Amino acid sequence: MTRPALLFLAHRIPYPPNKGDKIRSFHLLRHLAKTHRVFLGAFVDDPADYAGVSALEEHCEQVFLRDLSPIRAKLRSLTGLLRGQPLTVPYYRDRAMQAWVDQVLAEQDIDRVLVFSSAMAQYVLGDDYRHLTRVVDFVDVDSDKWRQYAGQHRWPMSWLYRREGRRLLCFERRVAASCDASLFVSPAEAELFRSLAPRHADRVGHAANGVDLDFFDPALSLENPYQTDELPLVFTGAMDYWPNVDAVQWFATQILPLVRASHPQATFHIVGGGAGPAVQALAAEPGVQLAGRVPDVRPWLQHAAAVVAPLRVARGVQNKVLEGLAMARPTVVTPAALEGIAASSDETLLLGTDAAAVAKAVVRVLDDPAAAAALGQRGRKLIEQTYRWEENMAVIERALVQPRQTHTPAVQEISQ
Repeated sequence: MTRPALLFLAHRIPYPPNKGDKIRSFHLLRHLAKTHRVFLGAFVDDPADYAGVSALEEHCEQVFLRDLSPIRAKLRSLTGLLRGQPLTVPYYRDRAMQAWVDQVLAEQDIDRVLVFSSAMAQYVLGDDYRHLTRVVDFVDVDSDKWRQYAGQHRWPMSWLYRREGRRLLCFERRVAASCDASLFVSPAEAELFRSLAPRHADRVGHAANGVDLDFFDPALSLENPYQTDELPLVFTGAMDYWPNVDAVQWFATQILPLVRASHPQATFHIVGGGAGPAVQALAAEPGVQLAGRVPDVRPWLQHAAAVVAPLRVARGVQNKVLEGLAMARPTVVTPAALEGIAASSDETLLLGTDAAAVAKAVVRVLDDPAAAAALGQRGRKLIEQTYRWEENMAVIERALVQPRQTHTPAVQEISQ
């Protein structure tokens, strides 16, 4: 029996899975490719990612990629100011992408579309696409992210971010009104969107992230990247993402000195590419090391005394936390980093609400390695029980394949 065709639209190429959104989109694509002939359309904002095209072609019937120059895209996004649109939408507007979408829909027997990230919904909105089953994986409530940014910046950026939050929410509501199902990464994200778009609440659900348990296996023998005389604390993430920048600055300047007061061998390792001047300057702080982009994050997790995620602004689920737990490492988080993760403080990880509390939690880990190891084992067990990709991505597939008239109860059911 021929597998049904599926149009999969993503704002960023889903390979390599080295960033939060790409991790989710790749595992979703790989899952759907088992039962569908996937036609993938996506943008590439890092030329190095073209090396992954062959990996995607193994899963896809056709792959269509468009270069996305961040500079040109930012200039293009400014048209949103003139048109009263969110800047995010023209940022991802592309005539060639629209032409490809229309051509594929005309030539192939496609009746279902998976939209990954709300900005890509612009290619299948309008009356010409009403016959399609359209499911959008918002992942996070991006409009609320911009609202949070506004509170952390001065004018004029605060004004711009606040405007983006308002305009993007209007677009998100429009997308939700047009699509058969709107999915998010956690119950908290789904409930937030229901409160912001109550008219479409009956078509809102969630599908949790996952972890590749065979890849992130604490039993693997991996080379230790740290010095033998240090107590390494590690943060992983893209260093060109502002919430991550804010997190490492806060930890390096406000939290690490408190930790080193009792444990002078404690070192803070920042693992992730894209570091700008603000992050690079942290190398001058006592005990701070910049690892940059690494080929494999697992050794840095496995041999860390603790994984830290001191985020003050966040949306959705933090893969860095899931991966730290999967590697059975004691993990210290803030409330923002814990949001959307079914983990309890003291049972599977440690929580700190301010700089002093985060430092206290880290010191607690360093003071009692045996208790820290037991905490890490409980974290691994949580991941094994709750965060498996196949089970969680099946939620999105069910929304795609059910008859359109039954989408609403299906999404309600999986949200409970």
